[in-house]
Amino acid sequence: MTDSLDRSRAHESALSHVSGRARYLDDEPEAVNTLHLAPILSDVAHAEILGCDYRQVLECPGVVGVYDASNLRGSNDVSPVAGDDRLFADDSVEYEGQLIAVVVASSRAQALHAASKAQVEYRELPAIITLEQAIASANLIQAPYQMAKGDAPGELSKAPMQRSGSITLGGQDHFYLEGQGAAVYPDGEGGVRVLSSTQHPTEIQHVVARVLGLSQHQVDVQVRRLGGGFGGKESQGNGVAAASALVAVDLNRPVKWVLDRDHDMRMTGKRHDFRIDYQVGFEPNGKIRALCVTQHVRCGHSMDLSAAIADRAMFHADNAYAIEHLQVDSLRYKTHTVSATAFRGFGGPQGMLGMERVIEEVAHACQLDPLAVRKANFYPAPPRCQPTHYGMEVRDSVLEPLVDELVESSQYHARRAAIESHNRTDPIVRRGISLTPVKFGISFTTRHLNQAGALVHIYEDGSIQVNHGGIEMGQGLYTKIAQIAASELDVGLQRIRVTQTQTDKVPNTSATAASSGTDMNGQAVAAACQTLRTRLIEFAAQQGQCSVDEIRWGSEQISAPGQQWSFAELVHQAYFNRISLSSTGFYATPDIHWDREQATGRPFYYFAYGAAVTEVSVDTMTGENQIQRVDILHDCGRSINPAIDLGQIEGGYVQGAGWLTLEELVWNDQGRLMTHAPSTYKIPCASDTPPDFRAQIWAAGENRELTIKRSKAVGEPPLMLGMSAFFALEHAITGDKYPQLDAPATAERLLMAL
Repeated sequence: MTDSLDRSRAHESALSHVSGRARYLDDEPEAVNTLHLAPILSDVAHAEILGCDYRQVLECPGVVGVYDASNLRGSNDVSPVAGDDRLFADDSVEYEGQLIAVVVASSRAQALHAASKAQVEYRELPAIITLEQAIASANLIQAPYQMAKGDAPGELSKAPMQRSGSITLGGQDHFYLEGQGAAVYPDGEGGVRVLSSTQHPTEIQHVVARVLGLSQHQVDVQVRRLGGGFGGKESQGNGVAAASALVAVDLNRPVKWVLDRDHDMRMTGKRHDFRIDYQVGFEPNGKIRALCVTQHVRCGHSMDLSAAIADRAMFHADNAYAIEHLQVDSLRYKTHTVSATAFRGFGGPQGMLGMERVIEEVAHACQLDPLAVRKANFYPAPPRCQPTHYGMEVRDSVLEPLVDELVESSQYHARRAAIESHNRTDPIVRRGISLTPVKFGISFTTRHLNQAGALVHIYEDGSIQVNHGGIEMGQGLYTKIAQIAASELDVGLQRIRVTQTQTDKVPNTSATAASSGTDMNGQAVAAACQTLRTRLIEFAAQQGQCSVDEIRWGSEQISAPGQQWSFAELVHQAYFNRISLSSTGFYATPDIHWDREQATGRPFYYFAYGAAVTEVSVDTMTGENQIQRVDILHDCGRSINPAIDLGQIEGGYVQGAGWLTLEELVWNDQGRLMTHAPSTYKIPCASDTPPDFRAQIWAAGENRELTIKRSKAVGEPPLMLGMSAFFALEHAITGDKYPQLDAPATAERLLMAL
């Protein structure tokens, strides 16, 4: 076997990234006569549109035209699912920043200048901006939903100890480095080629076809790489691509539209805000007997992906804990703000944070270390198993041995004792520490999305081209795919080239989301390579006049009794003997099912696990704080590329900690986003990362399910490790009364709590 797997390999674009040669959408050379777009946006949150005056816009230099709903060729619908997201607002607007029209001009600067001249007349209507306003008015966007196990309401009253409370969680902007963008080229025959910064090329294909009134085979979408996605490019690029395609086809000219940061933050969705209410009954030893949870979800003005996101928050309301009686209710609200959307974790982080708050409150009431309460309630390790509140048995929990190892390696108990001793004597700088676990389900909970395709070519010289439906957005997917192909064909990694994702090569792809990029696309690529390897073995057997069982396939060498070929030699001979050297591959995730009406099934193929210990310090005079140290132990199964997986673990932790401690979205009373640029929205920077950062992949990890090379997904699960930073801050400010801190735990919020 080659050494392509289980080794740290450099990211396939690493040199291009650091040298600046890696091209993103906005780096592609512009075609002659390319036109540029700029948006005309609503500046009120909720209103009827009485009229639009574009006369001054059309008088500006370089302007070619203005396009709005009246110019549509097909449907005014760019939604991913529900049909309630309009490309252009027509008779009304439902959030500040909603697209009303686009200005078309010869340059981006000319388009932006002209767009500022548009005059729109409104009749303003009452607007619901905040989640609390939506709750007060019961402004639901979808019917309430419940998952339940046992009799939680009935058992609550029987528990010897009870507590109730609430936690509010803010949203989060994706803040990808590359903004939303599209470049569209009409093919002269009614179709279009679309370059898009998207995690979901097939959805872009579907939406562009819908808006233009085309068949899907007339739309080809291509993606080489993204400058970050984090879920924000799963559905939010639909409008940019559709508007660009509409203008390109109408004028038969290339069109390009790349959003600047202010427009991007105003126009695109964020992580969902939540308020989670809970009632918990428990024993004095911290064992939870019953828990009732209500998740209030702010969805924004349309459904987008909120149904699946809110469902996943419910799936993860238990996090790592086997609770005999658990009821989870979900209420999804409409507000006159930009529609909330997919974000790394897809609702899971919100559900899990609510559960961890319950653990902390139970521990405070019992006067126990929260770690003791966590361990008392963990899902048991195999062969024991217990069902979740949605009927899926947890058969692969590794939390007990993983957490025990982390407790020892991080010296958790000694450090906690030292911190509590310090806090009794130092009134100015208080310290805190917390260990939080993660159990995260892997698969799309929409069953049909759990499929992937691939196309692999072996060329006559022995070089190999791989194409698949996944998107490279910095996470190293292309690198892992190349390693998988090299492993399946037992050749050197230098033979493999993974080419850009295209809907005309691999059709009907799913989004690169749900942490499934390597799991699904890797299996599809492996299937294609296995087909090719079988063909070559059969050909070698013919050439050697022996059975296929006598063929020996080694690293770059294939042999039959008395004969031997290099891989390139065998491929060369196969070509001249008319053996097909191209194959497709397909994979559908097995053993998953979900009955939403009955709220029961097996929505996940397996669970990913991890845990983190975070230590913090808080200045009680200002609320300023610092993460001092983090220790992480994360289960990646058999890691395909430890260096890439460690990068995901470290980056996920920082992004999760940023959501819960720094990043605050603020809308004013009129519904305008006030934190719409780097000057007003704070994301973690180098100085916010802990000076002592210890992240490790759990050496004992191995996936019990038949995933690609027994690896485990690592895209989303590490984000939830950032919960430990939030609860470490809460530990630092906790006194006799439990503080019930809300997120994000900004310096201002900590100071007010103190």
